[in-house]
Amino acid sequence: MSADRPPSPNEAIKTNSRFLRGTIADGLTRVETGSLSDDDQQLTKFHGIYVQDDRDLRAERGRKKMEKAFIFMARLRVPGGVLTPQQWLAAERVALERGNATLRLTTRQTIQFHGIIKTNLRHAIRGLNDAMLDTIAACGDVNRNVIARVNPWQSRAHGKVSGLARALGAHLLPKSHAWHEIWIDGEKITGGEEEDEPIYGRTYMPRKFKIAVALPPHNDVDVFAHDLGFIAIEEAGRIVGYNVVAGGGMGMTHGEPDTFPRTGDVIGFCSPDQAVDVAEKVVTVQRDFGDRSDRKHARLKYTIERIGLDAFRVELEQRLGHKLAPARDFAFTDNGDRLGWVQGDDDAWHYTLFVENGRVRDLAGLHAIAELGIGRFIITPNQNLVLADIPADRKAEVSTLLRTHRLDAPVGGLRRNALACVALPTCGLALAESERYLPDLLTLLENELERVGLADDDITIRMTGCPNGCARPYLAEIGLVGRSPGLYNLYLGGAFDGARMNKLYRRDVGGDAIVAALAPLFRDYAEHRTPGERFGDYAIRAGHIRPTTAGNTFHADLAPEPRS
Repeated sequence: MSADRPPSPNEAIKTNSRFLRGTIADGLTRVETGSLSDDDQQLTKFHGIYVQDDRDLRAERGRKKMEKAFIFMARLRVPGGVLTPQQWLAAERVALERGNATLRLTTRQTIQFHGIIKTNLRHAIRGLNDAMLDTIAACGDVNRNVIARVNPWQSRAHGKVSGLARALGAHLLPKSHAWHEIWIDGEKITGGEEEDEPIYGRTYMPRKFKIAVALPPHNDVDVFAHDLGFIAIEEAGRIVGYNVVAGGGMGMTHGEPDTFPRTGDVIGFCSPDQAVDVAEKVVTVQRDFGDRSDRKHARLKYTIERIGLDAFRVELEQRLGHKLAPARDFAFTDNGDRLGWVQGDDDAWHYTLFVENGRVRDLAGLHAIAELGIGRFIITPNQNLVLADIPADRKAEVSTLLRTHRLDAPVGGLRRNALACVALPTCGLALAESERYLPDLLTLLENELERVGLADDDITIRMTGCPNGCARPYLAEIGLVGRSPGLYNLYLGGAFDGARMNKLYRRDVGGDAIVAALAPLFRDYAEHRTPGERFGDYAIRAGHIRPTTAGNTFHADLAPEPRS
């Protein structure tokens, strides 16, 4: 932040928050409103909680001069996405008793609870705490839930990357006791030394910070989309270290070309025992150099763009006290999930269950499986769920439950590679529908794919209700980003392995126009693709869009006019 630019209002809120306490505890007792004060709404994010309202009811309640229908969203902190069956059941109870009776699996490998009213909020958090779960730092200007490759069928490798996710999450967790005081104990913890935040300081990060751990050849975490990424390097079946990726991020703002998505840069290699320290030092560089005046430019990607990658690396290595080693070779093949059964290297079985848009509405089937008390429930970065570590002699039992509850229905190639953010009616930033609309759009697109013999071909498609990019649409072969009710920007040409961003193809298209734009491309792809060629690659080769020339960033509103 330069001397002539004042800090954003959020900086004062954090400074004066008494390490994230604010007046949240008092606000929870205020019965005259279903919300909290504006400042406390910013602070609850650090506790994993957002204040929202049901936007479907806004107009009616406004006509009646009523307060908005305020509700809260709470997000779990689950590094690597791993839950025990007992924890899954606890999450289910919270959703049924305190929320809207659904569980939302997110692209950050965690669970969101929606529709919690203020009087139920503390009860919900305590119910999670009883199951050894929490929502600390799942939102806010801190390192958020660390995500990691889901591959329990390779138990040793998965154990390492999952272990790193847990270590990173624990090390970068805020040290404030505010969460426990407000939500669990109900009173200030006394005694001991004066509270401090040795990594974050009193003002925490300039903006949110995200970390992912990938294990080639699969890039299910979209490692280039995050502030910081670690790409595991295997030799002779052993993880010998990690390539370090810095400066990714998906968000932008329509009409503001100085905001843009960016894929991270591979800046070097570290050993396994150096990874946590590397993460801490990257966090501190961003803490000290990030923009605290303009929150739209407060992510690490903008810091690197502003000071330069070389200067960033020099500052990082000075803080580390050593240079990063040269990056090692790696290759990715895809960024999706492998659905169905697979046997692991330890003879256990694992079933990856398709969950459309991550929304678990019918809880009965998974409840029955969790009550068996076996295995683990692992949330994937693609909003699906892995029933992991099923003993061979219990596989038939689980298969029967999957079949009985119709959880094993086949899914076409486009739908199984689709992601959507929550959007309306609960997200305050949504400009258009996403989760509620994408399934219907997919049905129309599947009809077109069926006509040209591509029904089972894997093509990635992602939709968001706004340009903030929660479902990582800018990395998809087909991306749809909400502009206004019923209208989206259509992007094409992302790489199937998540290593290349797409580009703008059509502006402001609705449902019929989306289908009309894509149908001839599907036909051309079916007729003219080369063996093994992916849809995104074909879109570029065939000239439907021009390849990106600006490295790992693009300015969507400055993209060349698309070819008709």
